[in-house]
Amino acid sequence: MNKKLWAKAALAAVAAAGVMMAAGCGGSDDKQAFTKDSATDFSAQIQKIKESGKIVVGTASGYPPYEFIDASKADKTVIGIDMKIAQALADKLGVKLEVQDMNFQSLLSSLTSGKVDIAISGINPTDERRKTMDFSDNYLPTEQMVLIRKADADKYKSLEDLYGKTIGVQKSTTQETLTKNEIKDAQIVGLAHVPEAVLELKHGKVDGVVVEGICGKQYLIYNDDLMFAEGIHFKNGTKNSAAALQKGNEDLLKVVNEVLKENTDNGNLKKWEEEYVQKSVNNAKM
Repeated sequence: MNKKLWAKAALAAVAAAGVMMAAGCGGSDDKQAFTKDSATDFSAQIQKIKESGKIVVGTASGYPPYEFIDASKADKTVIGIDMKIAQALADKLGVKLEVQDMNFQSLLSSLTSGKVDIAISGINPTDERRKTMDFSDNYLPTEQMVLIRKADADKYKSLEDLYGKTIGVQKSTTQETLTKNEIKDAQIVGLAHVPEAVLELKHGKVDGVVVEGICGKQYLIYNDDLMFAEGIHFKNGTKNSAAALQKGNEDLLKVVNEVLKENTDNGNLKKWEEEYVQKSVNNAKM
């Protein structure tokens, strides 16, 4: 399926789900918080970042509005809320931003193996993940929802109505775990990107798709045959996002938390949410 058809059908504003890439983003001249003269006061991780002149951020595009491919640009730049956070972090450190885009399954292993300095991709800081990595403070909490076809509105009014049904999810995500734990006997179809799962729903191959509310609402704008299932609520359905770091990098973690707090307090996070929800919708028209 070509990218244009995929974007229009899924309306997810993702033009190249599954693309493996490294996109370089602009750096910053803002060095007010950190200077080379003080680099020796920081951890080995920050020293490495400062010496290289860049911070390598891992992400998994195909998850608008958090991160998605900008269809208006030929270089397949990754944009979104998380990329604004990543740029703000690079600015804080006074280095350039390098983004490495990969599928979500590869993202966390790339972090723990040191291929990326930090992972920012709407990641839920679960207890299991905390065993192998550290997390920043939470940002942009949201509820997990179930996308269904409008024609099935009367069939799926409670979580129990989904028992034994075929449910689409993005692989290796909170949504997959939630489906396993709370939708009894669900036949889970795990796919690399959310737009693929939405297409499966539209084509009648799955009965529902578990998504974050902030992510799923975009699919409703141009898919008038889809809706959120009313009356379906998960026991553990509140999902937080956090940046993931290798264990033991307290200095870098402190900087990340400062960036999150600054951009929460000044309203930037909410502004970016609104901006990239709209951009992802516009992306789908291209």
